[in-house]
Amino acid sequence: MSVGTGKVIHVTETVVPRLHQWMIETREYERQEARRGRRHAYQELVPERTALVVVDMVPFFVAEGDYARGIVPNIQELAGTLRDLGGTVAWVLPGRTEITAVTEEFLGADIAKMFSESGGTGPLRDRVWREFDVQDEDLIVEKTAASAFFPGRCDLSDLLEARGVDTVLITGTVANVCCESTARDASTLGYRVLMVADANAARRDQDLNATLHTVYRTFGDVRPTTEVLNLLTS
Repeated sequence: MSVGTGKVIHVTETVVPRLHQWMIETREYERQEARRGRRHAYQELVPERTALVVVDMVPFFVAEGDYARGIVPNIQELAGTLRDLGGTVAWVLPGRTEITAVTEEFLGADIAKMFSESGGTGPLRDRVWREFDVQDEDLIVEKTAASAFFPGRCDLSDLLEARGVDTVLITGTVANVCCESTARDASTLGYRVLMVADANAARRDQDLNATLHTVYRTFGDVRPTTEVLNLLTS
């Protein structure tokens, strides 16, 4: 079991971590190649101006999630590498949200309450999934919207601006909800957005791949962990 969020969350040890079978269709690669003359928008990453944004990797989402458990090593490797190179690691946690008449009508009373408490309680650092090595220099913030960049609902953008960050690597869960929302708003705010394909988790492969398609086509680049690490260290 995992403790430290104000309540006990039972972890099913039979959960087998696994990675999605992710893909970008050939026609989408060809479309971008025709538009800009290359497959990927961003050919280099400056570590000091780059932030790894880790969305909602908390027990509520990770404990029973085979895909969420599967991306932990990739996020950990990205975090360690970027941190060592002088970049920023930002852990974004669900904040406690007000249950409005609209959310209760849409979700139902029980589910609305459950999601409003999904980030847990207690010190922020203790709420991050237990396998991660969170360091003192990392940013840890709460969001009270799906997106970590929605104005007035999270401090992340101001904190990144203060550090001179212009590029964000989006990772975490749930890919097609909070991660995609974060990528969309980051793009709107003018960040260079790169979604790490095998460091995002959804419920199903098709959910993740729909998000990767949308981000790649309109809001940012999509690459796997190995390619991101090569860009950071080259």
